[in-house]
Amino acid sequence: MTTLREGFTTGSCAAACALASCLWQRDGECPEKVEIVVPEGRVYAPDVHALGPYRCAVWKDSGDDPDITDGSEVWAEVQILPTAGEIAFLAGEGVGTITLPGLKLPVGEAAINPVPRRMITEAVRSVFAKNAANVTVGITGGREKAEKTFNPRLGILGGLSILGTTGVVRPMSEEALTDTIRLEMNMRRENGAKSLALVFGSQGETALGRLRPELRCVQISNFVGFALDAAVELGFEKVLLAGQPGKLAKVAGGCMQTHSKYGDGRREPVAALLALMGAPTELIKKVMESVTLDGVIPTIREAGYEKVWDALCERAAAYCHARTKGALRVDTIMLDGQGNPLGHYEE
Repeated sequence: MTTLREGFTTGSCAAACALASCLWQRDGECPEKVEIVVPEGRVYAPDVHALGPYRCAVWKDSGDDPDITDGSEVWAEVQILPTAGEIAFLAGEGVGTITLPGLKLPVGEAAINPVPRRMITEAVRSVFAKNAANVTVGITGGREKAEKTFNPRLGILGGLSILGTTGVVRPMSEEALTDTIRLEMNMRRENGAKSLALVFGSQGETALGRLRPELRCVQISNFVGFALDAAVELGFEKVLLAGQPGKLAKVAGGCMQTHSKYGDGRREPVAALLALMGAPTELIKKVMESVTLDGVIPTIREAGYEKVWDALCERAAAYCHARTKGALRVDTIMLDGQGNPLGHYEE
């Protein structure tokens, strides 16, 4: 198996640029290189170039991942204020603005996700510990590139998003990913495991580490069907499939590959099950108009239809059971954005 080169996220790039901007203001010249430690613990040390007074930029390297932002110029400019206070985040050219509710940030905010905001804050605070500051982040040409993404459909207008939870970009070669998934599952089986938790990514693994610490997790990305097939082949007796509504709702609709390029059937299973439960048309309409399912969790709770999440879990388990022809037990658990259980199903 060929090892693919990893890269660094736009969040890592923005944090490095913010650090460079702060060092320039403290030391009197733009640094040629900076170092930050990304959330995964790895050191990111990009070359820095100046675009203007205190505006610092780096070239994003996505490694071998075919990311639309690979090779893009990411920049940040930090305005340090004379008083103590908070750090505000602004969208520069090429970074979008949130215009619809239901995302991880309020309407009107720059599309700089929570983990990159924390990384940028740590970078600024390492130089200016208490000052209030305005941090503007941009991506050269980002407005045009955003038209080729899902951002406009999500209500993120004017550019791309600053993303990343680990700070590292892992290549999305399907063959490499499936080889890795099967290899890890095989390792777990050879070490005596008969049960396994399948999660879509690091957030699910973190949540299950707290909720079900006795289970070993394997991150399966979008490859639900492949992972189930491998579990049967390797002789597992039971798996727990865990994830957020946006992923498990697709499985509840019969989708065994949950990447958006294969389809986007998140809302429809929720709406159909709500209808079967006798939910009012207005609630179903809100679900169908929602940008994300996370955004309608409070609405569904307030309307008294939280059992829909259990129903979705049961439907997802049924499709998994059909995929494996009953060769192993499949339980499901749905998690909200904070890793708390929304619904579950156990055979």
